[in-house]
Amino acid sequence: MTLKQAVGKVHLWLGLASGLVVFIVSLTGAIFTFQDEIRDLTEPWRKVEASAAAQLRPSQLQASALAQHPGVKKETTWVTYFGAERSATVFFTDPTGVPTQVYLNPYTGRVLQEQDLRYHFFSIVQAIHMTLLLPDAVAHWVVGGSVIIFLLMLGTGLVLWWPKRKQERRQRFTIKWGARWRRVNYDLHNVLGFYAASVAGLLALTGLFMVFPALLDSAMLVANGGRTYPQEKAVAKVDTLQAVTAAAQPLPDVVYETVRRRSPGAEMMIVGPASNGKDPAQCWAYQKALHYYHRDEYAFHPVSGQVLQARMHAGLSNGGKLSEMNYDLHTGQILGLGGKIVAFLASLVAASLPVTGTVLWWGRRHKKPKPQKSRTAVTS
Repeated sequence: MTLKQAVGKVHLWLGLASGLVVFIVSLTGAIFTFQDEIRDLTEPWRKVEASAAAQLRPSQLQASALAQHPGVKKETTWVTYFGAERSATVFFTDPTGVPTQVYLNPYTGRVLQEQDLRYHFFSIVQAIHMTLLLPDAVAHWVVGGSVIIFLLMLGTGLVLWWPKRKQERRQRFTIKWGARWRRVNYDLHNVLGFYAASVAGLLALTGLFMVFPALLDSAMLVANGGRTYPQEKAVAKVDTLQAVTAAAQPLPDVVYETVRRRSPGAEMMIVGPASNGKDPAQCWAYQKALHYYHRDEYAFHPVSGQVLQARMHAGLSNGGKLSEMNYDLHTGQILGLGGKIVAFLASLVAASLPVTGTVLWWGRRHKKPKPQKSRTAVTS
C-alpha cells in the first residue's frame, strides 16, 4: 500500500465516522450565519426610531419588563442596549424555568415583544449546532471530536487532491459539468473541498476554541510569542469582610452610568445580573452592536458599585485580542456582510462534503465491472 492509498483509507474511515455530525453542524452553522439579518427582516420590534432623549436606565427597563412577571427578581435579569436605533432587551428565566427575552423601547420603556426562547427558531438552530440537543457532557466530546476529525480530513483531503502530474492540475480546479454524474460528484467533492478548505478550517478551529478553552489558550500563547499576561486572566474578587457604603442608586444604574462614562464610544452594552453580595457584578461594553470583538469588560462591587476591575480592549495583548475576536471570526462577521457570505458558502460546502464523499464511496463499492470483450480464435 502506497502512502497516498493509506491516507485515502484514513480519509475514508474518518469521514464515515464523523460525516453525519459534520453535516448537521455545518448546515446549522450556515443557517445561523445570517440570523441577525433575517431577524431584522422578520422581527420589526428589534428596531426603534432614534431619539434625542436619553435612554432609560436598567432599573426602569427592568420594572417595565417584569410588570407582567411579578415572580421574577430584578437581580436575576440581564439588560442589553443595542444602540440608538435598536430596542433594548431584558432577559430572565421565570420561576417555571422558561427563558424569556423582552424587547422594549429604550426611550419610553414600552414593551414591544416577549419571546419564549425555548421555541425560537434560531435558538433551536444554535442548540443543534452546539450540542446536537445532547446532554452537555456528551455533546462536548461528540461535537468537539467530530470537528477535530473534520480538521484532520481537510488535511488528508488536500493530500489526496494534490495532482501527481502537471497535466492533471487544471482538472483539480474545475468541475466537469458535462460529464457523467459520478464524475460530477467526484469533482464537487474534490474541487469544492479544495476551495473551501482554508475558510472551513478556520471556522472549525474557532469552533473548537469555544468547545476546548485550552486550545484557545495555546493559540493565545502563540499569538503572544510565548509570553503570558496573567492580568488578562485575573478574576475580580469581593472582600466581604470590608465594610462599604451601599450605592445611592440601584446597582444596575450605577454600573450603566459608570460604563457609559468610561467607554463613551460603546454602541452595545450588556449589564449582568446584580450579584448575591459575594461576587462582582459584570458589564461588557462593545464598540459595535451585534459584534463581539472590541469590548471593554468591567467588574463592580455588588454593594457599593465601586469599579473593581476594568479590562480595556486597547490594553490587551495580541492573544487577548485574538480571544475577543474568536466569535466574530467563527461567524465571519468580523469582515462584515462579505465575511458572512464567505462563511455561509464555506459552511454549505463543508455540509456537502460528507454527502458527496459517501456517494463517492458507495458508488465505488457498487461499481459494475466492465464487460470483457470476447476474443474469437482465428484459425487458418
